[in-house]
Amino acid sequence: MKLFLVQHGQALSESEDPDRPLSATGQEETTQVAAAVMAAGVQPSLIRHSGKTRADQTAAIFAAALQPPDGVETADGLKPMDDVEALARSFDGETRNIMLVGHLPHLARLTGFLITGDADREIVQFRNSGVVCLGFDDGAWTLGWAVTPECTPRD
Repeated sequence: MKLFLVQHGQALSESEDPDRPLSATGQEETTQVAAAVMAAGVQPSLIRHSGKTRADQTAAIFAAALQPPDGVETADGLKPMDDVEALARSFDGETRNIMLVGHLPHLARLTGFLITGDADREIVQFRNSGVVCLGFDDGAWTLGWAVTPECTPRD
């Protein structure tokens, strides 16, 4: 199983729009990263997002590029302060590759918990629109790779 962890794209500030949709830069960078991971052969079966506007929009951009066969869904446990241990338990027995689109500090805490058992241990620094790949094999999670907008081709 692989988990593709995506921090939502750059969003407007709350003062600009209380719903915090993606900014033009957020849309552009997310599209750029989605195209790069598609070209690299990333194939999640399912994309889950937190339900917040910026995560929903980010998930939609990745879904348009990656065409996950099980679609896109809003899922509990992906908001910024949600419990990472409960989400980690939900992966028990899962075999599909799943993309999670969420927020900080949740994604960083989830990564630390899965890899070391300590949610407070920072393993990787997330970046808006970036993707971090974790793999589960032989009973352990490992860090596979990360892609940020800065390391993808620009049009």
